[in-house]
Amino acid sequence: MNWKRIGAIGISFLVLINGCSKSKLDKINTDPTKLTEENFDPNNLLSQAQLKYANLGYYQLLYQSTMMQLFASTYNYYNNGDKYINVGSFTDYQGRIFDEGYKDASYIREMQRLAKLKNPGANQNLIAIGDIMFVLILQRITDTYGDVPYTQAAKAIEGIKFPVYDRQEAIYSQMLNDLETATAQLDSNKPGPTADLFYKGDINKWRKFGYSLMLRIAMRLTKVNPEKAKVWAEKAAGKTFANISDNAILITDASSFESQNGSSLALRTYSDYLEVRWSKTLIDQLRKTNDPRLGVIGEVPNDGLAKSADQNLTGNTDASVQLGLPNGYDLQGGATDISQAPDYPGGTGSGSDFAPLGKYSRPRTNVYLKLGGPIFILSYAETEFLLAEAKVRGWNIEGTAPIHYANGLAGAIQSLAQLDPLATVNATSINHFVSQNFLDESSAEASLNNINTQYWIATGTNFNFIEAWLNWKRSDCPKLVPVNYRGNVTNATIPRRMIYLSTEILNNPQNYRDAVSRMPGGDVLTSRVWWDR
Repeated sequence: MNWKRIGAIGISFLVLINGCSKSKLDKINTDPTKLTEENFDPNNLLSQAQLKYANLGYYQLLYQSTMMQLFASTYNYYNNGDKYINVGSFTDYQGRIFDEGYKDASYIREMQRLAKLKNPGANQNLIAIGDIMFVLILQRITDTYGDVPYTQAAKAIEGIKFPVYDRQEAIYSQMLNDLETATAQLDSNKPGPTADLFYKGDINKWRKFGYSLMLRIAMRLTKVNPEKAKVWAEKAAGKTFANISDNAILITDASSFESQNGSSLALRTYSDYLEVRWSKTLIDQLRKTNDPRLGVIGEVPNDGLAKSADQNLTGNTDASVQLGLPNGYDLQGGATDISQAPDYPGGTGSGSDFAPLGKYSRPRTNVYLKLGGPIFILSYAETEFLLAEAKVRGWNIEGTAPIHYANGLAGAIQSLAQLDPLATVNATSINHFVSQNFLDESSAEASLNNINTQYWIATGTNFNFIEAWLNWKRSDCPKLVPVNYRGNVTNATIPRRMIYLSTEILNNPQNYRDAVSRMPGGDVLTSRVWWDR
């Protein structure tokens, strides 16, 4: 990205306040209708960063949703994730988390600068929440790419135009320390943020969010530094989310195009609506365990192309008819055409009204495709599954692994009602499912597979596809079978990272090259970040 622009927000304020050298002329020439550092509310930058962080749309749909075999698609630009091939200009999306993430981070740092300038005491919580948000944003960036700027990130206003890429190992140490400090600074007796899209300024919930994020960061280290993971997981345990009311969720705004749910908007595109389906891998997993989510997350379209494309027609939600689309197929008429897939059920309609994917389950329109629908950031179910894993590893965590696992199962299903009341599963069905699907404790491997497969389902059915991918990299669960499609660029393996923003070689060349030189395999999809071993 153009790091010279990253401080544009702060620099604009400096221009406003430094335009005149005499105080009297400053007062005379100040336009009361223009924003200055004195009259701008830094809270607005918090909500801006939160919305942009959460509302990813295609940035997670084109790759992570299908790589993780939660979605499958026959449409061409989904081939990047579904089949691991580079389709035209859509490879640009590989760098979007990098580009957009640092813009979000710049909003946070400018928010904190203004909050400290105005009243650091009164804005203590806003400043601390800024540090928590910064860690949240940077974790996603580093987990996606590996070594990235952290200590020098979003500091163009301080003259740092070419930030050094920190090693991911150092980033993780810094994130944990920063998070611990920020969470400790939260004070329920002081004012909360006034434009908080996650928790409406509830400091107690932010405190639980901080520790839940700490747990997630700690568990990323299980492959490379289990001792450190243990220390930080135990530090967070007992202070994480207590139930689904603690879920971090952002509600979008259907009335404003800029604030509409980006994933819903994308999936309502004609081609996407006809050719993006729940994956066979996911639907088969739900069916195997008689999962009650099967009857609320999907719908089979009405017969025929015209009715299948009509977003006002409710599909069939009966669990018995739900069918997942296998990954790795297209509509090109050759050997990989969906009609050649084993057990292809046939399409619906005929002639010009033929819908080749008409019998496959799509995300339920009235649940998932609301333009003002919610976006999940971090959930109670995720934290309970991570606590269950920590307990399986023998760490000092209150409760038992089966109890945390059961809490995670129940919480994941209950959280669907937060997407829309139509996705509510009654308590009796949830309790029955949980009682029939207890944690397999025959071996640690079996337990970890149970836990992380359910983590994959929970994040996938909440449309948190990036987190599903990141935890899959860490846990290697579930055991996904990669697609081997002609022209794939990964030697038929699921991508382990995204490629850096393409303009970095021009805008920050030396630091970019230094980072790439430290990466086994280089800047490619198959290289692994530090903790992914």
